[in-house]
This record gives sequence, structure tokens and C-alpha cells, in this order.
Amino acid sequence: MANILVVDDELGIRDLLSEILNDEGHSVDLAENATQARSARVANVYDLVLLDIWMPDTDGVTLLKEWAGSGLLTMPVIMMSGHATIDTAVDATRIGAFAFLEKPITMQKLLKAVEQGLARNAARPAALAAAAVASSDMAQQGAGNMPITMEADPGPLAHQGFDLDRPLREARDGFEKAYFEFHLAREGGSMTRVAEKTGLERTHLYRKLRQLGVDLGRGKRS
Repeated sequence: MANILVVDDELGIRDLLSEILNDEGHSVDLAENATQARSARVANVYDLVLLDIWMPDTDGVTLLKEWAGSGLLTMPVIMMSGHATIDTAVDATRIGAFAFLEKPITMQKLLKAVEQGLARNAARPAALAAAAVASSDMAQQGAGNMPITMEADPGPLAHQGFDLDRPLREARDGFEKAYFEFHLAREGGSMTRVAEKTGLERTHLYRKLRQLGVDLGRGKRS
């Protein structure tokens, strides 16, 4: 069904994930470190990558950043870790990670994340094609008319109302608060589902929300 790359330095985890994904009908390649993952990515096009954060040669977040900077981050990447902090998860999401799974990974969480990632990957070509058609239509409509002045896009953070002139710590807190408020609203205020989605242990999540001043009742459905 899909071509998936699993990157993890633990043999047992690689074998387990490979067995589960093969049973689901997917084709799975394995890499035990960032060096092997780089080679595999250059040689193949993947529909999804499961990437461990803590590896002996290069950590997963650094590898993710390399792929993003070189144009190789063309597929959803699901980060995995048993010891990552909230800062690490936010950094990975900011770079372009699709999701974050905390070890030990249950089969249910794995399959759900993989299904969502593959659905997003399948939808990407259609979105790109639609954008290309829209761009072509705009060019045709503008031909022979007055020049069209297009302002630079200030970027997604500006659209969300973030003040990028603030000190880094304040800007990061603002981003994290908006991030968690978004997921709370989408999950109807369910701490369990938000914990699963963000890859955090429930107690850690609750403490983090308190620290950021997030209204825990804000996202609850009436």
C-alpha cells in the first residue's frame, strides 16, 4: 500500500514496527541511524517516515532539519521518542514533523498516526494541482490588464497574530499556548486525546497547560 522508512537505533523496535506495518500491507525499509536514513532517502521516495529522535550519530530533529533545508522533506515524518521534552516536540513540529509518538508505542497509536500521515500525503498532490490551476487562471486573467501587485506573505505565524519582535522565550510561550489551545478546541477539551495527539504524558501535559495559563475549560463542548 505505501512505502515507509523506519529509522531507529534499537533493533527490537525496528523489527516490531516493520512486522506491524508489513502485516498492514506496507513496504518497509529499515535504517538504524541517520547515516543509513540519509542514503535511503536519497535512493528512494517514501510515503511516510517513522523517525527516532535519539540516535548515536545524528539526532532525529537535526536530520529532519537537514531534509527540510535540502528539499527532501516531501513526505510526512512521525517523530518517536521515549525521553523527549515539550521543547523538542515543538521544535520538530515547527520544522515540519507531522506527528509525535511517545515510546513505548502502542499498536493503536501507531496505526492511527500512520493512517493519518498517509492520508495527508495522498491529499498533497491534489492540493498542489489545484494551486497550479489557480495560479494559471490568475495569470490568464491578468494578461493585458493592469499589473497585479502582490504583497509578500508575512507567513503563518504572522497570520496567527504572533509578535515576532518579542524575546524568544515569550514568543515560544505564545506559540505553545496557541498550539495547545488549538488541540484542546479540536478535541473538545479531552485531555486524554490531546495527550495522545501531542505525544505528552497526561500529567506533564496538565502541568504544562497550567504553566502557560491555558483555560482548561475553554475547549469543552457544551
